[in-house]
Amino acid sequence: MTGKVYKSTGSWYTVKTELGKAYECRIKGKFRIKGIKSTNPIAVGDIVDFDLETNNKEETGVIHKIHDRKNVIVRKSVNLSKQTHVIASNLDMVFLMITINNPPTLTSFIDRFLVTAEAYSIKTILLFNKIDAYDKETLDEVRYLAHIYREIGYECIGVSAKTGKNVDKVKALMEGKVSMFSGHSGVGKSTLVNAIEPSLNLKTKEISSQHMQGQHTTTFAEMYDLSFNASIVDTPGIKGFGVVDMDKEEVGDYFPEIFKLKQDCKFNNCLHVKEPKCAVKAALDNDEIAFSRYRSYLQIIEGDEEHYRTDNWDND
Repeated sequence: MTGKVYKSTGSWYTVKTELGKAYECRIKGKFRIKGIKSTNPIAVGDIVDFDLETNNKEETGVIHKIHDRKNVIVRKSVNLSKQTHVIASNLDMVFLMITINNPPTLTSFIDRFLVTAEAYSIKTILLFNKIDAYDKETLDEVRYLAHIYREIGYECIGVSAKTGKNVDKVKALMEGKVSMFSGHSGVGKSTLVNAIEPSLNLKTKEISSQHMQGQHTTTFAEMYDLSFNASIVDTPGIKGFGVVDMDKEEVGDYFPEIFKLKQDCKFNNCLHVKEPKCAVKAALDNDEIAFSRYRSYLQIIEGDEEHYRTDNWDND
C-alpha cells in the first residue's frame, strides 16, 4: 500500500492512504537516504510504501520504501553538528512567522531559513505576526524589514491571529497546496493556524515573560487536512537554525540579490569578501543590498556556527 506520512513520533508514523484511511506504521530495518545524514529517516510529507500486518488483532503497517522527495526543509541538529534533521518534505510553500519582540526573530535566523528554502526551491512567504500588539516604533521596524525582503522578491504579509487581519489572504495562498508554518516558539504559529481553521484547536501557550520566549506546544511535526482544500504541516518551534553543509561558493546563489550581481564581479569565483572589483560589495556600499543580509551571508560562508546556537532562546 502507498500513503503519505502525516505524523512522526520517532518510532511510529501515521500514514494516510489516498482513500483517507490512517495506519500506524513502523520502519523495517534501517533506511539510508542518499546524500542526507539525517536523525530521522522518514519525515512528515514523505510518500511511502508499506505492508500491513496484524498483531493482537491490531492492524499496523511496516514501511519498506520511501518515494523520491520533491524537496525537503532540513536543518542542522543543534547538538550533533554532523547530523541533520528533516523537518518536512514535499512542500509547496513555507510560511516563516516573524515577531519583532516577544520573542525577537533575528535577521540571521530569517536569512539562514531562507537560504535553506532557496537551496531546495521551496517558496517562502514571510508573515509578520502580532502586528496588533506593536507600538509605532515597532511597526516602523516591521515596515523596514518587510521592505528589505520585498526588494529581494519575497512576499511579506502583516498578520494578526487576534484581530484576524490578513488571515483570509493567507488562506487564499494556501488553497490547493501543502504549506508548512515555521518560526521560533512563541511567534504564534498555533494561534494563527487555529484562526485559519478553528476546528483544529491546536494547543497554544503564553509567552514565558521571564525569558521573552515561547514555550513549546508542538513536539512533533504533524500534517493536517483542512476544510478548504489545503494541508498544513505544524512544526515544533525552532530555536536555532543551522544551515546544512554547502560549499562556500554556492551560498551566494541562495541569496537572490547576490546571485543577480555575481556575473558583474571581475572574478567568476568571487566570494564577495576581499576580492577587487566585486559587484556585490559595490552594491553594499551604495545601499543596494541590506547590510543585515550581507552579514548573514558572511556568517554562513565563514561557518559561524555559534550564531545559530547561542541566541538567548537557544538552549537545546
